[in-house]
Parts: sequence; C-alpha cells; structure tokens
Amino acid sequence: MNGALTVTALMTFDLDSAREVLARTPATVRALVGNISPGWTQAFSRDGSWRAFDVLGHLIQGDIEDWVPRARVILERGESEPFEAFDRSGFERTTAGKTLSQLLDTFDEVRARCLQELDGLNLDEAMLDKTGIHPEFGRVTLRQMLATWTTHDLAHIGQIADSMARRYRDDVGPWRRYLPVLDRPEEDSG
Repeated sequence: MNGALTVTALMTFDLDSAREVLARTPATVRALVGNISPGWTQAFSRDGSWRAFDVLGHLIQGDIEDWVPRARVILERGESEPFEAFDRSGFERTTAGKTLSQLLDTFDEVRARCLQELDGLNLDEAMLDKTGIHPEFGRVTLRQMLATWTTHDLAHIGQIADSMARRYRDDVGPWRRYLPVLDRPEEDSG
C-alpha cells in the first residue's frame, strides 16, 4: 500500500484514542461558538430543544458530576452501590447567570482537570473491565462508560452544529431539500 495507513471500519475502544477526542472537545466547541453573536447560541428552537448554550452547560455538568466521579465509583466500590442518578436538566444551575465566554473558559478548566484525574487513575485493560451499576442500565463496564463519554462529546458537537443550522431553516429556500439537518427531529437531552 506504499506506506498508506489502512483503517478498519470499526475500531474497539482505545483509551489513548478516546482521550484525543476528549482533549479536543473544548477547543472544538470554542471554535464553533466562541466570539459569535448570541443569535447563534441563545436562540430557542420551536420545540424547546437545547440551544448551543445549553449543550455547553450540559457538557460542563457531565464533567463535574458524571464521567470521572462514576469512574471512581467503579474503581473504588464496583457494584456495591449504583451511581447517583444524573439530573439532565442540571445544566441550568451551571449556566445560571453566566455568559457564553465564561462557560467556554469553565469548560476548558473543568475538562483539563478531568483529563488530569483520568490520567491519574493509571487505567489498564483489567481496570477498564471493572463494572459498576448504572441506575437505568444496570451493570456497565468502565470501558463502556469511557467510550460513551467520548461518543457523548461527539454527539453534542453535532447537536451544537445542528442547532446553529436550524437558525436558517426557513431562509434557505429550495435548498432545504438537500439539508436534512433542518428537518431531523430535534433532541433535547444528552
């Protein structure tokens, strides 16, 4: 193949690869919404789905209350007690009285701290297979949860872009038929 890298269609979870995405998410979100007029991030949709501003608050809340804290529960207590339930509307506490710029800075700080804590766990393959109890799903592995954290970031980056695209839903005219993002069902949770 003349030195070309071949990539399989599906890859199994790899912590280093996941960390690459997790480390880039704050900069990616900042590139999408930083220093942009509020109409792109604050406008409410017709059905009340999350704005880009809300998604950012949700990402911060997840970092503070969900991913690393639950990883610690798995490693320290295993299946002896279920995780605390995650309040999907808790982002409202995170965003209350904050500007978008403040939230972007907070996300940078919180994510850097989470990744430092994750690195400090010195996870190996055996640790990634340890299990905990999710309040809705039951038994889950640390590997599954970290894969979910990574996928969750990517899904919400897409949700931010979708919410921004919908701003011009009625303005694109006949091109709308080539822009399925404008007519996909809007999501309101993560």
